[in-house]
Amino acid sequence: MSTRTSIGLPGFSHVNPIPAASRIGPFVATGAITGRDPVTGEMARDADQQFAHVFAHVRTLLAGLGGTTDDILKMTFHLADPGDREALNREWLAMFPDPDSRPARQAIAARLDRGAVVHCDLLAVLST
Repeated sequence: MSTRTSIGLPGFSHVNPIPAASRIGPFVATGAITGRDPVTGEMARDADQQFAHVFAHVRTLLAGLGGTTDDILKMTFHLADPGDREALNREWLAMFPDPDSRPARQAIAARLDRGAVVHCDLLAVLST
């Protein structure tokens, strides 16, 4: 039987007592990944920067677990402004350029706090 392991992410933390992600066997699920700058820990003011930081955090998290973005099964984005889909799609297409190999995706309008314009959570299945 596999045990659950809390996963931290360098340059990223939650205000609440929760890890960045949790893993059981090959399955990884994240909490809310936000657009905080990985160096300063501050929330970026610009939506484009927040989306870029979210996708950078995703890459860092998976690399730290020995995986890649190819291991992502589904991503969910909570958007303060549904009009920010252009910024989301720009980062999405950069990470997943092959239309035949993209994870499932859902984008939901949400009321976010602390200056966040986007929260992301994901489910990945690692081969390692």
